Amino acid sequence: MGLITYSNDTAVLQLFHRRLTDHGYHGNALIECQRRVALVGEKYGSIRIPGEVESSEFEMILDAAVEATLDTRILEEWYCRDENAVPPAYYLKPKSEMLKNELNAMDSTNDSQNDKTWQNISEEIKKIFKTAVSSLQKKGTMNNNQAKRFLCSALEDELDFALGKQTPAFLKKCVCYIRKIANFDRHAKLPEMGRYMDTIVENDKVVRNQEAHERLIKLRDEFIPTVVASSNLRVYTSVTHCDMKLGYSQEVENHYVEGLCKQFYEDMVDIIQATVQQNFDTETDPLYDEVLQHLSLCKTYASFYEHRCEALDMIYKYILPNKAGRMNPLIVYGGPCTGKTLLLAEVAKQAYAWLQKEMGPDTDPVVIVRFLGSTEVGAELRSLLQSICEQIAINYRCLVHSNPHKIHDLKELLVNLMNESSYHRPLIIILDAVEQLSDSDEARKLWWLPIHLPRSVRIVVSTLPNKHGILQKMRCLIHDEDNYVELTQRDRKMCSQILKHQLLKVKPNLCKRGTGKVQKRKVTSGQQIYVNEALAKCTLPMFVNLIFREVMHWRSHKDVDDSSLCVTVHESIEKLFWSLENKLGSRFVLRALGYISMAKTGLSEMELEDILSLDNSVLSEIIVSTNLQNPLRISYILIAKLKEDLNGYLVERQVRNVTLLVWANRHLQLIAQKLYLSNEEDVHQMHSLLAEYFLGVWSGGRRKIFNCESNNFGSLDKNQMNLKHCEKPSVEQSSFDRQTPEQPWVFQCNSLEPDIFFVNHRKMTELLHHLTRSGRTEDLMFGVIMNFSWLYTMIKIGQFDKALSDIDLAYNYSQEKELKFLASTLRSIRLKVMKNPSSLSAELQQRLLPVVTSLPKLRHLLLECDKDGPKYCSIVPLHSSMDVTYSPERLPLCSSYMQIVEVLPTFSPGIVIAALENGSISTWDVETRQLLRQIDTAHAVVLGIKLTSDEKYLVVATTKNTLLVYDNHKSCLLSEVEIKGSKHCGAGGAVTFINGFTLSSNHALAWLEASKDVNVIDLLFGWPLYQFHCWYEVTCVQCSPDGVYAFCGQYLNTTTIFNLGSGEKLSTVTSEFSGGFVKSILILDTLQEMVMIDNEGNLSVWNTEEVTNPRIIEDFDCSGEDNEVVSIELSEDQSAILICKAKSIEVLDTGLWKMAEKFKAKRNERFVSAVLSKTAECIVASMENSSSIFVWRRDSGQCMASLEDISGYIVKLVKSNHHNLLLSLTTSGVVSIWDVDIITAMSNIDKTGKPIQSLLLPGRGELMYTLDGSEAVHKWNFSTGFIETVFKHEGIVENCVLTSSGDLMVTSDDKCSQYVWHTATGENIFRINGQKISQLLITHNDQFVVSLCEQNASRVWRLATGHKVCNILVALQNAFITTANTFLVGMTKNKLLAVSLWSGSVTKKFCCDDGTSIVNFKLIPDCPDYVVFITSTETVYIWSVAEESICRRVQLPTNFLKTLEDFQISPNGKLGIVSRGDENINVLDLHSGKLRIVHASGVIWRQRLSRDGRYLVYICFQNGDDDDDSVAASSLIVMRLADGKSIGSCSLYKTPTFLGLSQRHLNIIVGFEDGSLGTYTVVDRVDAALKINIATSNSRQIVNNASQKVRPKCGTFPFKTLADCVWRESTEVFSRDSPINVSDSGEADTTPTKKQNYCSDRVSSAIDCKSQGFLSEN
Repeated sequence: MGLITYSNDTAVLQLFHRRLTDHGYHGNALIECQRRVALVGEKYGSIRIPGEVESSEFEMILDAAVEATLDTRILEEWYCRDENAVPPAYYLKPKSEMLKNELNAMDSTNDSQNDKTWQNISEEIKKIFKTAVSSLQKKGTMNNNQAKRFLCSALEDELDFALGKQTPAFLKKCVCYIRKIANFDRHAKLPEMGRYMDTIVENDKVVRNQEAHERLIKLRDEFIPTVVASSNLRVYTSVTHCDMKLGYSQEVENHYVEGLCKQFYEDMVDIIQATVQQNFDTETDPLYDEVLQHLSLCKTYASFYEHRCEALDMIYKYILPNKAGRMNPLIVYGGPCTGKTLLLAEVAKQAYAWLQKEMGPDTDPVVIVRFLGSTEVGAELRSLLQSICEQIAINYRCLVHSNPHKIHDLKELLVNLMNESSYHRPLIIILDAVEQLSDSDEARKLWWLPIHLPRSVRIVVSTLPNKHGILQKMRCLIHDEDNYVELTQRDRKMCSQILKHQLLKVKPNLCKRGTGKVQKRKVTSGQQIYVNEALAKCTLPMFVNLIFREVMHWRSHKDVDDSSLCVTVHESIEKLFWSLENKLGSRFVLRALGYISMAKTGLSEMELEDILSLDNSVLSEIIVSTNLQNPLRISYILIAKLKEDLNGYLVERQVRNVTLLVWANRHLQLIAQKLYLSNEEDVHQMHSLLAEYFLGVWSGGRRKIFNCESNNFGSLDKNQMNLKHCEKPSVEQSSFDRQTPEQPWVFQCNSLEPDIFFVNHRKMTELLHHLTRSGRTEDLMFGVIMNFSWLYTMIKIGQFDKALSDIDLAYNYSQEKELKFLASTLRSIRLKVMKNPSSLSAELQQRLLPVVTSLPKLRHLLLECDKDGPKYCSIVPLHSSMDVTYSPERLPLCSSYMQIVEVLPTFSPGIVIAALENGSISTWDVETRQLLRQIDTAHAVVLGIKLTSDEKYLVVATTKNTLLVYDNHKSCLLSEVEIKGSKHCGAGGAVTFINGFTLSSNHALAWLEASKDVNVIDLLFGWPLYQFHCWYEVTCVQCSPDGVYAFCGQYLNTTTIFNLGSGEKLSTVTSEFSGGFVKSILILDTLQEMVMIDNEGNLSVWNTEEVTNPRIIEDFDCSGEDNEVVSIELSEDQSAILICKAKSIEVLDTGLWKMAEKFKAKRNERFVSAVLSKTAECIVASMENSSSIFVWRRDSGQCMASLEDISGYIVKLVKSNHHNLLLSLTTSGVVSIWDVDIITAMSNIDKTGKPIQSLLLPGRGELMYTLDGSEAVHKWNFSTGFIETVFKHEGIVENCVLTSSGDLMVTSDDKCSQYVWHTATGENIFRINGQKISQLLITHNDQFVVSLCEQNASRVWRLATGHKVCNILVALQNAFITTANTFLVGMTKNKLLAVSLWSGSVTKKFCCDDGTSIVNFKLIPDCPDYVVFITSTETVYIWSVAEESICRRVQLPTNFLKTLEDFQISPNGKLGIVSRGDENINVLDLHSGKLRIVHASGVIWRQRLSRDGRYLVYICFQNGDDDDDSVAASSLIVMRLADGKSIGSCSLYKTPTFLGLSQRHLNIIVGFEDGSLGTYTVVDRVDAALKINIATSNSRQIVNNASQKVRPKCGTFPFKTLADCVWRESTEVFSRDSPINVSDSGEADTTPTKKQNYCSDRVSSAIDCKSQGFLSEN
């Protein structure tokens, strides 16, 4: 049904399109809804001018008009007789021809003069037709049905066409709005009322046209209700009341439009959602979509099949049952355009009916059809066999447990499934165009095609005769010629008869509707001559169809000659396209057909309209600049005309429930590509525009610039550039909203149910295709690959492998290492996220956060995870301590490293140059293991190779004492230069070789063994320039970075400086360490300094500002036993020098020239090599007889990571500064490429080295304090995850408490000492010795500390002074202080005691009877005077401390406490959470006594209840039979207690040792076995009050900052060696130098709840009585 608008209600439709598209409704659903809407008002309309009238009727009307004394000249002028019509007819001549407009027909409609002229002519023609037909009807000469065709208006004709003969299912999705206007007649005299009603002039008065009104009433009140009675058509009727004075005013109109818009929007949403819900079950069913695509194509192709031919009869006989035993496939072959596809589509359509007719109605055949190459998966053999097997299995109800992994097993499965067919359920498989199969899995060898078929199976395949040798292979497999059907060109006479038959059966959609009849056509005898000539040259079915499309529009008066018809298919198609260009506009056709041809799977009508509306070059052709207005779009009429004119060639196909326009065959597409996609610039722009459309760049009201004159294409980047050069008003005036839809990855029906969604398959299919072809790598990275919604959707719909292949494709285009790392990360979590896709964001954040500073482009994905991840997983990692899993790229060069001379990195990441001792020098791509170039040095043994800094020259040293200079890029030899030594070199007959060589930008410097001379060679011309003569034997040479000077190191620690340009000797310097030789020379050009390093590691630093007279700055004696120097490196910023020796690594600070760090190897271990990270914060090294690379942090000396190279022991490290890569060579001859950025990212994770045992959080601030069973307490920064301070103790720290502000910390160790620390300064301000403390507590007002002892009396003492308040003589366990600071509640044996903090005496107690004991107890947070405890009799009690009475008792099930592990109470005391060490969470309702069991994901290890009691956080260990893909043995899970639903899970890849929650926000801290911490937060989308704005929180600084994180220097603070106070049995003794005033001891009896007026200034300044503290339990 077309989009029908009447009664001037078109204003309504300008509002609904935006609202629907903005809410995600677009594509096929929206355009279908638009076509199912009717608006009916008070205006019936005038009659229509018929386009064609049969000659008999026209002449009858002409005579009647003459009888009525009407002037018929205008009819005779505008109508022309056409003898090609059968019967002959008169047709209305084109307006453009008759009005003689110089412009084309498109522009003439916009010409006001022509419009006015045509208006007058049309009114006169209508008057003649109306008068004449009415007269004939009255006389009975013309019956009512005939007259109706001429007298009905467009409204009646359209409604009858749209609603008259439709199915109830179709009408259910239609809607009709009827608007009645009350008291309309009295306002008919107003001029503007003619827009809303039919008026005529009678007696000089304007009155309502009663005849038209009666027809409207009949249509509105009879026809539409009749349709409603037989269907579910939605009809809305509204009554509008006119203003008594103004009539139908603008205010009345606006009120009506507003109401109609609202109702229309609701109806459209309702219809779309109802339609969408029907498709939800098939949304993720790929087989359903595949079958639907082929069936829709089959239906379309079969509709174009015209005549039964001999080939169809042969296939018919083949398909019928046969008494023969085994059958073979039937092969249909023929050249291009011979009709193979249409034939097989007709076979698929008829097969079911054929078999039922032959075998009876009980027969139920299964027909499977595939048009190979027409779908994404249709060209791959594996997916083809898999889909056919699945379809057979479903139809025959066979259970297939899983699809085979091996392709040959798939064929075996197919053969087995074919045996399920039977006589009454035969199987027919039709495969069209098998030559379109790709050659993967050797598909074109046809090994997969079953040759011997069961009696009830038929297979029909088609192929081209000369493509890939497929037909020849068929003949080798099937020898019987009866199994081959050839499609050849038909006989000319037969084609002529077919053409004649086609013309006599012209389909209704090929004629203009409104003529009243379907007009048959023919060609005249004169025209037939030219038709015969064309058919004599080509009789292909497609050519016949193209001729039919041409001659169908011929008129009898048309001049036809031999150029009217083409003689080939190719020319005919080109002519068809050119005629379209003349009719619709060349630019419009070029872009429209170009977009359809370049789209991966075609375009829908709505998409094509949107895209062409974005194309400024199209708009500038069809829109006059004076008519520019918002929104700026092309008319849908153009799309409809294009589709109509290409009917049969541009066909519709169903893909993922969207109807797409595609070419009917490959020949059409090839010609369209040739004509419209040959200009590379145009193609690039068109791909870019398609990418912008599917990115949604111009959606949501965003305006795009339109410049009518320059045909500016107007991409996003160009517009931004243009804005800078245009004045603001002009830019705004030339920018227009194109009303393109938003393009989310998924459409969600309900935001509270994010997992119920529909995938935007159009964006999924097309976007990546156009981004890669338009070269938009940034959009490719950040719009697709780094988009969390894309990743999640792909995984959710089961397209994980497709996502990986897309990432690999993007990496191949961009070479961004972030993409490579992301792909490896996804592979490592594959099974985890496929099992639970909602955990994707948390899994990605855990793995990407540690490396984001090294791989900064991953920040975008992390922010995407923060934004969209909480929709599916409420756990958000803030700081990840996960060790980076990383595997390098490896390339085996030879069997042993002994054969490898040198491996060099290059500018290109992953490209290396390797030299073997046999003279082979190869350039390899390590990632693909592809050999790029190879050089053979004519079997000369290679001593070494080097590249110039610009990689222009490759210089090779050989044992022939020659340097070979090669062009590195062309691998051709440029020159060969012999190296000569000094006179005494080689004395005594010893053979000497090249000892070493180095390169500058234009020179090579080489020297022989035991030689004092250095040969200087010009690389450009390849000849020796001169020799540098040194004092002693040369050991090393280094050129200055600018290539001006050469520094020659020699024996006796001497260096001589030469001018490279002139060869002049400038100066010579000698170190005081003259016993060795110069091992290396480093040039610090920024400081104008030279560093000489000898073979023992001694350094001499010289100032070279005056190069002819260097001055000594520093000498460092670094000699020692077994200290051979193995490698030396200068940091990138020249701030540090690394000297790697066999037994140690030393780092020198070049700013202060002092030893910064020194690392020693363990006994019996030796270093092979070491390098610095890019920031020089880490050292990467390898050890002898080790296959691992080790990473040390310079500031702490910790070994942060050990990465193993599985290919053998590492014998050499080579660093590439170009891309911060590290090459390692192993004993097995394998070279590996490591990314130093990723390796050093591991050092960002701070670790204490021991398992975290407990953790404390202050009431405010961003600090954490951990205990790990060592002599230290570590202070961590919550935001960064770094350790800021280490508090050292004498013994192992056992207890720790904080004041609520976190300014003071009290600790105790196993050496019977207590310490008071100032956390900000790190000062140990007070120390107490004398008693071993079992538990430390601090009152809520931060004034008093309780030190519990197991052996001696416990004490309450004043934090400010250290003085005792009272002694507690009973030994308490697991004690708590009540909120009012009144009681200390604890357990002893079988009693629960409440001890006064004032006196230390027991004031309240509860004793168990009958020998029962208290197992566990907790204070109720919101009711601190109430205690909940569990006894050994499995009874839960609620005890009031104040009243000393039992308030409630709940009995637990028998044997419930045998495995009690943890017990938690909600803040209000209503719920108790009991953990028993199994897979169940036990939720106990303390009011009703009911026990609810919630199943967990594994065995629960620890659980914590949130402060508000709404969430339970727990860590569980996975079941042993879980098929997990990694070492993640445990998971962190958050459960919402209200509904028992798990709202987030996150794998823990280390062994957890501690779990804690913060009080203020729902932040989770997990301590691990290696001494690291992981911090997480919970963002529950259901509760907006708990949502955290992660993107702006301090915890996301690592993501937001563009620069590297600056690690603060960790401070270590010692304890006091002497105690300030010693506790004895009942007294305390203060030392003389104690900071406490002893005179204060007289006030020891002051109550703990009273505010103190005295305290030490140093202590009390750190106390904040208003804050609340928190202690996480171990």
